Amino acid sequence: KKLPKIVKFNKKYLNEIDIIFTALPNGQAQEISNHLKANNVLIDLAADFRLKKASDYLKWYKQKHKSIKNIKKSIYSLPEISKQEVKKFNIIACPGCYPTSILLPLIPLVQKKIIKIKNISIDSKSGYSGAGRGVHEKYKNQNLYESISAYGVGFHRHNSEIEQTLKKYSKKKIEFNFTPHLTPMFRGILSTIYIEVKKNVSQNKIKNVLADYYKNDIFIKILKNDSLVSTNDVINTNRCHISVCKTKNRNKFVILSII
Repeated sequence: KKLPKIVKFNKKYLNEIDIIFTALPNGQAQEISNHLKANNVLIDLAADFRLKKASDYLKWYKQKHKSIKNIKKSIYSLPEISKQEVKKFNIIACPGCYPTSILLPLIPLVQKKIIKIKNISIDSKSGYSGAGRGVHEKYKNQNLYESISAYGVGFHRHNSEIEQTLKKYSKKKIEFNFTPHLTPMFRGILSTIYIEVKKNVSQNKIKNVLADYYKNDIFIKILKNDSLVSTNDVINTNRCHISVCKTKNRNKFVILSII
């Protein structure tokens, strides 16, 4: 059977399609979701179903949610975290790029309750492809390729999904600071996460919790303690490399995470 050539969305195509991937401006996947058939699976790469409250979506994305009825029918899915649960849902929200690098190391640690959750600092650096195709226009009068810049300090949209997800696994309110940076490379993210551990939690304990949690996940690699990382190690792959590094303070550690 010849597959339909899709040049724009038409709900009549949904009878002939099993899976829809959407990478559209925010709000458009919500509109498409209102026409889904029982056999359709929608996998959204944008932010349309990342937040579980319509009010949070309005707050962070400055637009009303167009498919509130489908929020409960969706799942926010990091595959290594949601695992088999994802099969129960027909609408799958893919995490943002920064949250992917941040949540993979932090979820096991807050779930096991071995780190303090009141003062986590996150410093993330991204290649400029993550800023979208309009980045060249935005920075046309600046030297994009030989400079680094901080942006969205304290109010980047990804704060919302980081907070929502960590709270889900810690069962408590998380307090963190997240600052993203745009760097003069095309692709990749390095997140440097500063944590404080509870009493008598060692560097090996942190590493072992992560290694055990991801022992069956082929794309997650927990490196030897104090390994220095580079986005070059994972470029053009699905992999996430995570390293636990000690500091001069025995109760504080730095986690490096790259995608």
